[in-house]
Amino acid sequence: MSVSEAVATRRSIRAFSIRPVDGHLVRRLLDSARQSPSGGNVQPWHITVLAGEHLEQLRTLMRERLSAGLRSPEGAGYEIYPRNLPEPYLTRRDRCTEMMYATMGIVRSDKPARIAFVKGNFQFWNAPVGMFFSVHRCMGPPQWSDLGMYIQTVMLLAREAGLHTCPQEAWTNWHALVESHIQLPPERMLFCGLALGYPDESHAVNGLRTERAALEEIADFRGL
Repeated sequence: MSVSEAVATRRSIRAFSIRPVDGHLVRRLLDSARQSPSGGNVQPWHITVLAGEHLEQLRTLMRERLSAGLRSPEGAGYEIYPRNLPEPYLTRRDRCTEMMYATMGIVRSDKPARIAFVKGNFQFWNAPVGMFFSVHRCMGPPQWSDLGMYIQTVMLLAREAGLHTCPQEAWTNWHALVESHIQLPPERMLFCGLALGYPDESHAVNGLRTERAALEEIADFRGL
């Protein structure tokens, strides 16, 4: 698979099959992704990989805690979106949400169904492998950008290997629980999770293809 094909076929999978992923393959993906760029070559990324019994322990814990709601008592570790998200970004986000629920026939007024679906985030969408990415608390936006490039590299390498992923910033809503459960050192904070595995192609939500803004909306060409 070419890089172009990996980019074109990557999508966020929200229903995974029970097909296992070989541990040696996971290690190879993360090892290859080490070639990702970072300012000053500081390589600010840290990864915790969960599978098997370790993943099931977290899933059980989350099922117990989610009875209280989608957010932990201490709240999110960071704001996923600006509080007053301006246009056109607000419309893009809302459109993505509505398209996702439409694939499953869940209407806006059916809040219980929407909440039940969102809880799947905290089960890694039933993927056989879950990853957590963390970063030193002293790091700023440039290093968070570096971490994002590492995660993107992992996702594209996963596609080359026939796998799919779903990056999950939603985990920050339970950052203290996760940081404690995976025993992150106090100087590191949770950034996001990543579900990895093979998609359940029979699930309607995996038919979602989100829209992208036209090139003219995002690029300004000068002298080209």
